Amino acid sequence: MASGPRLTMRTTLVVLGALCSAALLAGVASAGNFYQDVDITWGDGRGKILNGGQLLTLSMDRSSGSGFQSRSQYLYGRFDMQLKLVPGDSAGTVTTFYLSSQGSQHDEIDFEFLGNASGEPYTVHTNVYSQGKGGREQQFRVWFDPTADFHTYSVVWNPSHIVFYVDGVPIRDFRARAASAAGVPFPTSQPMRVYASVWDAEEWATQGGRVKTDWSRAPFVASYRGFGAAGCTSPDAAACARSNGAWMFQELDAAGQEQLRWAQASYMIYDYCADKYRFPQGPPPECSAANK
Repeated sequence: MASGPRLTMRTTLVVLGALCSAALLAGVASAGNFYQDVDITWGDGRGKILNGGQLLTLSMDRSSGSGFQSRSQYLYGRFDMQLKLVPGDSAGTVTTFYLSSQGSQHDEIDFEFLGNASGEPYTVHTNVYSQGKGGREQQFRVWFDPTADFHTYSVVWNPSHIVFYVDGVPIRDFRARAASAAGVPFPTSQPMRVYASVWDAEEWATQGGRVKTDWSRAPFVASYRGFGAAGCTSPDAAACARSNGAWMFQELDAAGQEQLRWAQASYMIYDYCADKYRFPQGPPPECSAANK
């Protein structure tokens, strides 16, 4: 018969193991320190972590842009980032905050911010990829100057919804039910990292590429802070599907639906579902009323 201390140690290890598993499934919000949460992966020194890990800047010049990625991977969660976008003449630049898995059949959830000439508004570009296929763009203006101060951009991803938020206001709700009814896959099985970057896309980013980057204004600098990630970090997709994190059950209530209608009516400038030039035979099958 095992001794008392050995039983106590065994019990302690079992309890600790259970707690660790619960933490992976429930998701623990990141500490919000860039030194701990991310790796700067490219840019040859153009990405900088400042203020004790509370601020991260990404810059771009003619030679290169820069970017970082989260150290953790997530399958479902809520992801928040405060950004202050490239000021002044930002034509040709793209600043990003997005989630992505890897491979040719990857899933991806995009916030991209398309720069513009001085005095002209930014375009907030959203997209959802599933199993390597995207093309589900919706674009917006915003109701403030995104270069004057930090604003919060958020994604909630669970088995039923992908919701994009700007300063807590929902601007897009991509629904699994509508996608599934149309035979369109919904991201449910591939863990994703959080990524961010500033890069040169002058061939298409600003007014369809008609306005090019003014390199005399380089470097172009975007600032990030307030990174928060609460999601399932377990490598077991089935376990993540049983997660009890609050974000697993988050959806828009009546007030949220009203905010969504307001944002889309007032600030949406492009919806792939309404693009008759791209889809002359009719919109893609997931473009039903249930997904708008």
